[in-house]
Amino acid sequence: MIDLSSTDRTLLADSLRKACVENGFFYLRNHGIEEELIQRVFEGSRRFFGLSLEEKMKLLRKNHRGYSPLYSEMLNSNDNPKGDPKESIYFGAPEDISPYGNLNQWPPHEVLPCWRSTMEEYYKTILCVGKRVVSLMAVALNVDEDFFEKVGAFDPPAALLRPLRYPIAGEIDSSDKHMHGAGAHTDCGMITILVTDGVPGLQVCRDKLQKPQIWEDVHHLKGAFIVNIGDMMERWTNCLFKSTLHRVTQPTQERYSVAMLFDPSPDCVVECLKSCCNESSPPRFPPVRAADYLKENYKVTYGDQ
Repeated sequence: MIDLSSTDRTLLADSLRKACVENGFFYLRNHGIEEELIQRVFEGSRRFFGLSLEEKMKLLRKNHRGYSPLYSEMLNSNDNPKGDPKESIYFGAPEDISPYGNLNQWPPHEVLPCWRSTMEEYYKTILCVGKRVVSLMAVALNVDEDFFEKVGAFDPPAALLRPLRYPIAGEIDSSDKHMHGAGAHTDCGMITILVTDGVPGLQVCRDKLQKPQIWEDVHHLKGAFIVNIGDMMERWTNCLFKSTLHRVTQPTQERYSVAMLFDPSPDCVVECLKSCCNESSPPRFPPVRAADYLKENYKVTYGDQ
C-alpha cells in the first residue's frame, strides 16, 4: 500500500521500490481524486455502454481512439482464441493539452450529456497522479525525481484513458463461458492506474515464468487505486521492476473498470537506466523508441485493425 499523503518521501520511495521489485502491483491511496468525480466517470461509462451497438459503432476505434467492441482485442490467444469478451473506449489527452489535434471520438452531447467534460476532467486529474507516482519511482531508482520528465516521457502526454465493461455470461456466446474477461497479459507502457466498481475478477501472477502459474485475486479496497508496472518500465529498470502478468476472470455480474495507461511519448527512447545495470548485470534490452514498441504490441493485440 502506497500512501501519497505521507510526508516522508524517502520512506515512501523505499516502500514503492519494494512493491515494484517484489510484486509489480500495489494499491495507491490518498491520491487526491474525489470519490464524486470517480462515480461520475462510472455513471457515464454505464450510460455509454448501455447505448445501442449501432450508436457505439459510430465511434469505432481509429488512431487508437474510440470504441472497441466485444472480441475486437486478443490479449492471449490461449485464454481467448476468438478475442476478449469485453468492450471499451479509448480517449487520449484533451484538446487543450494535446498536440495531436482532435483525435478523440465523443458521443453527441444530446446522446450523452456531460460525459466528455467528465472524462476530460478525470484525464487531467489522473495524469497528475501518474506523474507523481513516476517521479517517486525515479527516486526509488536512484535517479533525479524529474528523470522521466527530462527524457520526454510525458512531452507530449500520450497516456490513454480506457473505460471498460465486462458483460455477464448471458450476454456472450454460450460456448465462451470458460473464457476469461481479459486474457493473461502484461501492459506495454510505463504504469497503469486502475479503478474498479468493486466487482471481483482481477487476478495477478507474481512470477510469470513459473510453471504452473499461480494466480491470486486482487481484492477491491474502497478509495484505493490499483497500480501495475508495464513492459517499458521493466525495460528501463532492466527487469528490476516487474511487468506483472494479470487477467480478468469471467465475471458473475456486470463489471466496470477505468484504466489510465501511461504510455511514454512516441519519440521517447526507452533504454536501461545506468543505476539498473553493471558489468555483471548488463542491459537485457536494446534501446527502443516508444512508438515503435507500441506499434508492434498493437499488431499482436488488434491484428490489422
